[in-house]
Amino acid sequence: MAQPYPSCFGGYSVGCNHSLNSARLAHDLRLPISAVIPANEKDFPMSTSALNTQSNTILIVGASRGLGHAMAAEFLRKGWNVVGTIRKGSGQTKLHDLTDEFEGRLEIETVDICEPDQVAALRDRLSGRVFDIVFVNAGVTNNPAETIADVATDEFVRVMVTNALGPMRVLESLEPFVPATGLIGVMSSGQGSISNNETGQREVYRGSKAALNMFMRSFAARHAATPRAMVLMAPGWVRTKLGGPDGRLSIEESVPSLVNILLAKRGTPGLTYVDYLGRTVPW
Repeated sequence: MAQPYPSCFGGYSVGCNHSLNSARLAHDLRLPISAVIPANEKDFPMSTSALNTQSNTILIVGASRGLGHAMAAEFLRKGWNVVGTIRKGSGQTKLHDLTDEFEGRLEIETVDICEPDQVAALRDRLSGRVFDIVFVNAGVTNNPAETIADVATDEFVRVMVTNALGPMRVLESLEPFVPATGLIGVMSSGQGSISNNETGQREVYRGSKAALNMFMRSFAARHAATPRAMVLMAPGWVRTKLGGPDGRLSIEESVPSLVNILLAKRGTPGLTYVDYLGRTVPW
């Protein structure tokens, strides 16, 4: 058994044997030679007509910074088109900085996943589109020292809505845009594992991720007949704004491997809960 690893600032998961679809992975690790259709405008959001129709496309919800931004950059480097979302009023973000380097392959949309009207509006704007992957990365934490007895009701609701209800609303709304060969994914955490919670701490965050996992299992059960892959991803304890400065992994140590695991999971029906190295996380 592999050494337990910290996942999303402090939780632990246990490694186990995990076989990858090597043919799929070998294919996806190559950088495809793609024709780039240049955008006519430098303003944001970019026009959907600017995207290169020769490449696969991923929609990343929550891509302005941190893991979402790094995922966008990694997929772009692999030749994919990326539609990444930010919240309105975010101004110039790290995601915008990628537009010059990957001209014609990045589109920026806006949505606040906690606002149902904005989720519905995003669905309407994307109507008719096809996404090979839809991945929801948005999430928040609270004061890690707060126990369930201490946390204010408003703060509890904020974390639960952002980490569990909001992501599932997005997936429920956008899943028709993912074909049978596609993948639906969401950023979970090793701290969402009930089996691995032997230390307590960060109770509200843990609870929100455990709730997300349960909702995703229910979603998968309702869509059991689809051949689409579904992934709950634990990225590891990464040094980001959310993960904090004490994380054991840099973004560069987590995200490239995380992306390769997602690519390898395509074509594998059903839901899996895995970490950034492809190890199964116990429920």
